[in-house]
Amino acid sequence: MSLQSPLAKALGHGSSKAGPEHWLVQRSTAIALAPLGLWFIYAMVTLEHGSYEIVTAWVAEPMNAILLILLVMVYAYHSMLGLQVIIEDYVRGGLGYLTLLACQFIHLMLATAGIYAVIVTALGAGQ
Repeated sequence: MSLQSPLAKALGHGSSKAGPEHWLVQRSTAIALAPLGLWFIYAMVTLEHGSYEIVTAWVAEPMNAILLILLVMVYAYHSMLGLQVIIEDYVRGGLGYLTLLACQFIHLMLATAGIYAVIVTALGAGQ
């Protein structure tokens, strides 16, 4: 039997007021991924395969490079948001905080590497 009131038990365990914003951002990135993903699939299907020069020339086109960078950024952010929910739900205590921090760092590094790859390919294709 506890001598704490129900209010005292609930304090600190209620809504953090961040849930609706997180939900909205996750849905917004999903909506943004739909046309970007369809564009990427269409571009890969219609692109002649088998030639490195054709792909690098395609990436060097400004609109394709911009859309690829957007795809990498939105995909990495959407993935990070989804994994954040899983980590918050299933990993407790200090390990949860460290796992969340590692997840965010890894997603930042992957997004940076993807953007760097697009830029280097787009700028290096003219050489």
